Amino acid sequence: MDDRTRDGGAAPPPPRAGAATAPTPAPPARGAFVFSAADEERRRGVRRMKTTATGLLLLVAVVYVLATWARHAGAGGWAGYVAAAAEAGMVGALADWFAVTALFRRPLGLPIPHTAIIPTKKDQLGISLGEFVGENFLSSDVVKARLHALGIGGRLGTWLAEPAHADRVTAELATALRGALTVLRDSDVQAIVGEAITRSAETAEIASGMGKTLERVVADGGHHRAVDLVCAKVHDWLVTHGESVMDAVQGGAPGWTPRFVDRKVGDRVYKELLRFVTEMRDMPQHPARAAVDRFLTDFAADLQSDTETQARIERLKSELLARGEVQEVIASAWSAIRSMIISAAEDEQSELRLRVRSSLMSLGARLATDGRLQGKVEGWIEGAVVYVVTNYRTEITSLITDTVAGWDAEHTSRKIEAHIGRDLQFIRINGTVVGALAGLLIYTVSRAFGA
Repeated sequence: MDDRTRDGGAAPPPPRAGAATAPTPAPPARGAFVFSAADEERRRGVRRMKTTATGLLLLVAVVYVLATWARHAGAGGWAGYVAAAAEAGMVGALADWFAVTALFRRPLGLPIPHTAIIPTKKDQLGISLGEFVGENFLSSDVVKARLHALGIGGRLGTWLAEPAHADRVTAELATALRGALTVLRDSDVQAIVGEAITRSAETAEIASGMGKTLERVVADGGHHRAVDLVCAKVHDWLVTHGESVMDAVQGGAPGWTPRFVDRKVGDRVYKELLRFVTEMRDMPQHPARAAVDRFLTDFAADLQSDTETQARIERLKSELLARGEVQEVIASAWSAIRSMIISAAEDEQSELRLRVRSSLMSLGARLATDGRLQGKVEGWIEGAVVYVVTNYRTEITSLITDTVAGWDAEHTSRKIEAHIGRDLQFIRINGTVVGALAGLLIYTVSRAFGA
């Protein structure tokens, strides 16, 4: 397949060695503007208005020449009036041309003072603009008045009360939460969580709290189920491992006793032990159960008042916290919590999102009707915004001054001229017309008083 262009024409031949190639457009310089199609259209409009204004200047110049010639040729008094009007029109047009041109460049390239104002005074204009914005838009009184007039509290409440809006806010909060949890490093969070839990556990005295809790549990009989479970499990174990119990008893017998005696003793001990556990399991009023109740009651009292018991519990707590297995469990708690939160945030029907949505709608309904709550919210918002504009006004206005300072002077002039140049050319036209009328009036008044 030969090289052809898409429209069917032959492809251009490769450039000859040493032949000049079309220059590649350079990227915009730092601070330079990119002129869009709309900007180019504005510039064409400015050029058309410049042509019109210049054409009007040339027209009044021709009229002045012709009127002056006619007056010297004896055409009559009207020629003087026309000449005076045309002369003043030229003066007005030239004066306004100079004023308009001096904004963007030096007229005729001459180094006239106070010309090319925008290119030479760009930075000062940026500073002045920043100061103007800071003094007139970022003052605390202006911000307070504007925020108060907006009635943000009521508007926010009405907006949040809508289910669709509450769903949107809930979804955005879920996205933000997922993003935050994704950005956080698990190792860092685990270390922080582990340290916080460990430090909190080490500083908290648990003995007294455990004693009070145990006292309430015993008083309410809540420990009975635990005793029932232990008795049932011990009974089942004894039934299953009867031989093991008898072997243990026989193994502890003296060596001089006959085997059958050891066997008889082991069997007797096993049966008595099984009977005891069975009775304890089946009899709620068994004396052993009452002994357990007394022990737990005494232990609960010791936990609350006995310093030695409390110290032993605290030492046990410290030893448990120091174990590596416990620290791993504490550190891994973050992973479980993180997974649970992310899963709840992603599920639109999760309890977390449903509760957040319901809370937002409830808050919106209250905000929409409760004037006191509206006042509080608006006060918080006003305080936050006033604090920002008061303490960071310089940083905010520096965005204007630094941006203007980074602009290229020539491109700034071209950009501004493209936007306001057409109106400025109307100033030239108006100057020509107004100047002509003023000149005609002055000439008429002078003739009326015999000058």
